[in-house]
Amino acid sequence: MLNYRGRITDEILKRKLKGIGAVLIEGPKLCGKTTTAEQAAKSILYMADPDDRAQNLQMAQLKPSLLLEGQTPRLIDEWQIAPTIWDAVRFEVDHRNENGQFILTGSAVPADRSKLFHSGTGRFAWVKMRTMSLYESGDSSGDVSLKSLFEQKSDVVGINSSDEIEKIAYLACRGGWPTTLELEEDISLDRAYDYYDAIVNVDISRVDEVKRNSERAKRLMRAYARSIGTQISYATLQNDISANDSDTLNVNTVMSYVHALQKIFIIEDMPAWNPNIRSKTAIRTSDTRYFTDPSIAVAALGLGPKDLIKDLKTFGFVFENLCVRDLRVYADALGGQVYHYRDKSGLECDAVIHLKDGKYALIEIKLGGEENIEYGAKTLIQLKNKIDYDKMPVPSFMMVLTGKGKYAYKREDDVYVVPLGALKN
Repeated sequence: MLNYRGRITDEILKRKLKGIGAVLIEGPKLCGKTTTAEQAAKSILYMADPDDRAQNLQMAQLKPSLLLEGQTPRLIDEWQIAPTIWDAVRFEVDHRNENGQFILTGSAVPADRSKLFHSGTGRFAWVKMRTMSLYESGDSSGDVSLKSLFEQKSDVVGINSSDEIEKIAYLACRGGWPTTLELEEDISLDRAYDYYDAIVNVDISRVDEVKRNSERAKRLMRAYARSIGTQISYATLQNDISANDSDTLNVNTVMSYVHALQKIFIIEDMPAWNPNIRSKTAIRTSDTRYFTDPSIAVAALGLGPKDLIKDLKTFGFVFENLCVRDLRVYADALGGQVYHYRDKSGLECDAVIHLKDGKYALIEIKLGGEENIEYGAKTLIQLKNKIDYDKMPVPSFMMVLTGKGKYAYKREDDVYVVPLGALKN
């Protein structure tokens, strides 16, 4: 782990604790939530500890305030197994009237969040933690900073730390799981498959205690993996799965499986961006399909690095998911969101980072190749020319985000070409 740089979420958590009573960190299992929270906490309650779980659950029903006693910030790990903790924390925050009192972590959304007595507005801040970006794991040089690009403070000069196509394929298949960084490469690749097995055999049913068919879950995840970066409908997913499903399958069942995967942070679709544009072309608003980590998609497809290299079309979709994961991590650090754009004329943009102050950037994702970079740059300029600048600012920058390519640089048309292995927040 010589190149490991730590987690971007660490700093986000520190900032949040200074301004609010409780912070909730959510994200997929094994992404590092507990480790990040432990570093900031001064006392800890592990709700899921097998030695104390039954007692903790009983106390959460009888007198949850006792579970909250301890030095602050107090970490309540896997709080969602006892949802009464939520209202107890909210009550304590109200009465203590101090910031930085509690950190809650959870790898699943409660089965019915609507039944919580109070929303937590004004008492809780939400932090979504993701798997590690290439910069965090030490696989990006970090020479090009998104923050600097938005602030237009520096020229784009950088070297790609992950230029070889074989390494890019490996990083996509390994994923951003912290526990894989010190493992041998072939062993680290097994982790995604183990994670995938746990999802389809246990987690997809345990999240809301609804029994789901593991084979059907596999077919859904495989169909989803084939549809990365598209706006495929639930009805189309139903048709894809039904071809090999002996039972009658309706759209509601498909939605149930998808929502279960969303609750355990396996799927994270990307919403559409709706700018003010000059033309009357209708903007499509369907979400684009993505996994939280590209390694899950690879495992669902039953592939490895060599398979991706032999199938560059599939590799391109998986690489797009890798880029989206990293852009989301970096955008979180800047207080921004990542969207996609597509209109009925066929024009689309893979990613739009929109910050709270109204600044935004247009990004196309290409695995590599001069022709693909040229096409991406033309697409960005087309979209830029459609925007109504009487109602919106000009984009802070336009970027083609690539896999292959040794250097980051700026083209004559002002489009940046930046390898993912050179990017950071």
